[in-house]
Amino acid sequence: MEKQVDILIVGAGISGIGLAAHLSKHCPQRSFEIIERRESIGGTWDLFKYPGIRSDSDMSTFGFNFKPWQKTSVLADGPSIKGYLNEVVKEFQLEPKIHYQHRVISANYDSASHKWSVKIEDAEGKTQTWIANFVLGCTGYYNYDQGFQPDFPNQQAFKGQFIHPQHWPENLDYRGKKVVIIGSGATAITLVPAMVKGGAGHVTMLQRSPTYIASVPSIDVVYAKMRKYLPEEMAYKLTRARNIGMQRGIYALAQKQPKLLKKLLLNSVKFQLKGKVDMKHFTPNYEPWDQRLCVVPDGDLFKILREGHASVETDHIEKLTETGILLKSGKHLEADIIVSATGLNIQILGGIQATLDGKPLNTSQHMLYRGIMVSDVPNMALIIGYINASWTLKVDIAAEYICRLLNHMDHKGYDEVVAQGDVSELMDDTVMGSLSSGYIARAADVMPKQGKHAPWHVSNNYLADRKDLKQASFKDGVLKFKTKVTAVQSKPRLVS
Repeated sequence: MEKQVDILIVGAGISGIGLAAHLSKHCPQRSFEIIERRESIGGTWDLFKYPGIRSDSDMSTFGFNFKPWQKTSVLADGPSIKGYLNEVVKEFQLEPKIHYQHRVISANYDSASHKWSVKIEDAEGKTQTWIANFVLGCTGYYNYDQGFQPDFPNQQAFKGQFIHPQHWPENLDYRGKKVVIIGSGATAITLVPAMVKGGAGHVTMLQRSPTYIASVPSIDVVYAKMRKYLPEEMAYKLTRARNIGMQRGIYALAQKQPKLLKKLLLNSVKFQLKGKVDMKHFTPNYEPWDQRLCVVPDGDLFKILREGHASVETDHIEKLTETGILLKSGKHLEADIIVSATGLNIQILGGIQATLDGKPLNTSQHMLYRGIMVSDVPNMALIIGYINASWTLKVDIAAEYICRLLNHMDHKGYDEVVAQGDVSELMDDTVMGSLSSGYIARAADVMPKQGKHAPWHVSNNYLADRKDLKQASFKDGVLKFKTKVTAVQSKPRLVS
């Protein structure tokens, strides 16, 4: 079976739904279809089912710029975010365009026809070939099939339940049980208070090294008051602008005055622990934003630890035992359940095997033009969100740029665009930046590389990117456009 489509969006998570909404608004002359391998929309927010799953970005910036987040909660839980996405699908009538349980196997770009040939496995396990003018990758950057799982010594000896949060068992009963959560990132610090509130007997967070954690209010009181006196859209825009400025300000402070920010963060934690927990468990050996900063609503993690319902251990694992974990220090942690919150496995394009005229595409040897288009790959764009701000901020401005580019091509009659790369710009760092987090280090042989200068340098600066993408000219000597051969032309017309 062969199907002709104009624009193929791969992934119906927050990136794919956002991009589809922007296309509906700004490119009504274009048609698009959305491929989603799962049975529902939502991506991350459909996959993760562990207790307490929530955003770690404030919802005024995690929501789309065209749709106000109408609740006063600062950090939203997974079901609420998925509900918000369902509202977008309904408002923009996207449901008929989403093809569930369709998995992209491979994609080949044919330079003669200026089209992508995409092999797809449908819900019945049959292979289809879809021919697309454009492929837009909205699959995020991690492997949905398998989270990162280290091999712990003697792991097979453990007689209790061993769980990775990415594959949380349905209806897991942990009431009254001893739980050890391995990890100190966003997932671990969410799970600890959630499992305590869910009735766990005792929860221990076991970490190799501490993480910077900031407490944020669960309710945005100022936004709640503004909504009473201002139009919804204005209140949302003002709150969004304030929080974007705060995000950027904290990150800038980390770059320019890391010791000052460190002091502020640690003093806040110390105040909330009230001497009940040793600060060594919350004093990292790196500077703020060398790894991603974690947040907790209303200091819930610190309250749980302070009251003794949970504890934290900073140590290394010697081995697993029948009844728990033996630490290098000699201490033994009893456990009925071990949760391995050890992070993600990174992949690009959802693991799709991509080729150009039959030659394999290794994304780690390419750069991203303006943080969106893969160098030397025609008619393709990727949505990769920010590492230091809300993912959705990048979705909005990248989608608006893609729409503007498509409208430019339609106006000029072009059917191919490619950002011509420059190998002298290639750096060792990936577009994820220089963060030292484990999942970023593991992405080195997968993610596109950073470039030395614009338009190949990915700044992870929303305010700069918003201005740049809104004003960017398509006549910059990097973008190359083509039209197909016609009866009048003897060869393709190439325009920069």
